[in-house]
Amino acid sequence: MALYRDHAVVLRSWKLGEADRIISMHTHAHGKVRGVAKGVRRTKSKFGARLEPLSHVSVQLYRGRGDLDTITQVETVDRFASLRDDPDRFARAEAMLEAVDNVAQDREPDRELHVMLVRALRTLNSRDSPLVVAAFFLKLLAHEGLQPELTLCVECGSSASLESLDFDDGGVRCHEHRRGRPVTPAAVALMQRILGGGLAGVLDEPVGTATGEVDMLSTALLEHHLERRLRSVAVLDQTNG
Repeated sequence: MALYRDHAVVLRSWKLGEADRIISMHTHAHGKVRGVAKGVRRTKSKFGARLEPLSHVSVQLYRGRGDLDTITQVETVDRFASLRDDPDRFARAEAMLEAVDNVAQDREPDRELHVMLVRALRTLNSRDSPLVVAAFFLKLLAHEGLQPELTLCVECGSSASLESLDFDDGGVRCHEHRRGRPVTPAAVALMQRILGGGLAGVLDEPVGTATGEVDMLSTALLEHHLERRLRSVAVLDQTNG
C-alpha cells in the first residue's frame, strides 16, 4: 500500500454509494486504473469537476488491497474545451475513450497507448476532421497487432483491383477474390497513408465520400475486433440521423 502519482485521461465514471464515484482512467505509467473519488457527489467541489470523462489530469492515488485505489489529489492538465463545446466532436472523443477502455488491461502499463490517446484528443480538440478518430482506430488496431493488410490481396497477393475489405481475414481482396465489405481505391489509399506515416497530410483532406468511407470502415474494423458495438458511436449515429 502506497501513494503514487501519474498523468491520466479519465475514461468514464459511475456512482458508488450515496456520495462517491468510481473513476476509470488510463494512466501514463500504470495502465488502466480504477479509483474511488470520495464524497465528490455531496458538493460542487472542483475535485469532482476535474474528474469528468475526457479530462487529462495529474492525479495522486493511494494503492489499496483491492481493485480500487483511492484518489487523493487531482489537478487539471487539459479539459479539451473545444471538444466539450461541440456535441459532435465530444461524441467522437467519447468513442476513443470507450475504445481504450475496452482494449486496455487493468494495471498493465502501456505508455504508447496513453501517448496515442492524448495526442489524438489534442488533435481532435484543435481540428475538426472526421479522420482523427478513424486514424486513431486504425493505429489502435495496429498497436494491438491487428493492422489490416491494405496493399495486397489476402487471398492471392495481387496488388491490382483491390475492391473489398474482408474483416475476418484482416485485409483487402482483389476483384477475382472479392468478399466482405466493398471498398473504393480512394479509401484504401487514405488508410494506407494513415498507417504509413502520412497522417498529417491525410488530416488536410477535404471532407468527402472517401473520408466518410474510411470513418465507417475503421469503426467497423475495430468493432469487429471488440465483438461489440461502440456505445458512443451508436449515440453519434442517432444524433446525426
